[in-house]
Amino acid sequence: MITLIKRPTPSKTWSWATPIVAILATMIAGGFLFAALGKNPVEAIRVIFWDPLFGPNAAYFRGQLLVKAAPLILIAAGLAVGFRAGIWNIGAEGQYIIGAICGAGLALAVYPAESVWLFPAMVVLGALGGLLWGMIPALLKIWFNTSEILVSLMLVYVAQNLLAYMAFGPMKNPQGFGFPGSRNLQQYASAHNPELIAGTGAHWGVMAAIVAVIATYILMHRHLAGFRIRVAGEAPRAARFAGVNPSRLVMVCLMLSGALAGMAGLFEVAGPNGQITDGFNSGYGFTAIIVAFLGRLHPIGILLAGLLMALTYIGGDMAQLMLQLPAAAIQVFQGMLLFFLLGFDVLTNYRIRIGKGAKA
Repeated sequence: MITLIKRPTPSKTWSWATPIVAILATMIAGGFLFAALGKNPVEAIRVIFWDPLFGPNAAYFRGQLLVKAAPLILIAAGLAVGFRAGIWNIGAEGQYIIGAICGAGLALAVYPAESVWLFPAMVVLGALGGLLWGMIPALLKIWFNTSEILVSLMLVYVAQNLLAYMAFGPMKNPQGFGFPGSRNLQQYASAHNPELIAGTGAHWGVMAAIVAVIATYILMHRHLAGFRIRVAGEAPRAARFAGVNPSRLVMVCLMLSGALAGMAGLFEVAGPNGQITDGFNSGYGFTAIIVAFLGRLHPIGILLAGLLMALTYIGGDMAQLMLQLPAAAIQVFQGMLLFFLLGFDVLTNYRIRIGKGAKA
């Protein structure tokens, strides 16, 4: 008989060990998955985790690691602040899309004008677009006590349809021979998000991600506002007695996470992706949720988790090319990480007792 016994206080050891155990369990379960697909599990794990860092052409893939990690870290840093307060923004993917549309919309509206102020203005508009999209679930929660989980998630599908409309309609490239999609911003000097250091993959989005990690660390661990956010998540009633305004907290957290997601979308559309297309959204907003929890909602942990998830993206692409693994198998492999993370996270608050005499 197996019984879960609640711990008097959460285990700090398991709190930090859970991500490591979850990663190891994901590798083992993923190995069985790859074996079931007729692939060598050891080779598949090696291609995903080792080759991008130490294999042939590793120098190129290390640069791509920053490109893939930047939007994940930027979005996850904002989400983690809300999650610590018990405010669940599940719609960062929609905010990411709207930020890209707003920022790219400015560049396309003034094309081909050149100005040193164009890209900074695009960044501001991208953040503002994500912020306003995040305000919708915030206001509905404040006014009507709706679930921010459901509203933010449903707004993702609204954003996806708006993205398709823009790609096939107002933002469609007039010189694109009828194909959907906007002009390529990589060919528009003032609107391009270039690589800052050749060969590293570092662009302005990478810089913004680093700044976001530092800023959220200061906010959550060195500022009174961060203390109030943590108290609101751990003891809501105590937070109210301490003078925390729940409505203001909801608004601030959803606006902050929306703004950072919108900026991530702008940096992506002006950089690696280059244009607004109906397939622009790549799931970064949802994957960032895994990154936030894998990093234990801590800025430094999010930085490391973002790099790890970026590694699975790059390694997954290599596995598809070299081993002919289906894309769905890679997505399942990434999903396993969250599954095991949540499963083992139970051990932070409970311990297992085995035996016939075990009682709850």
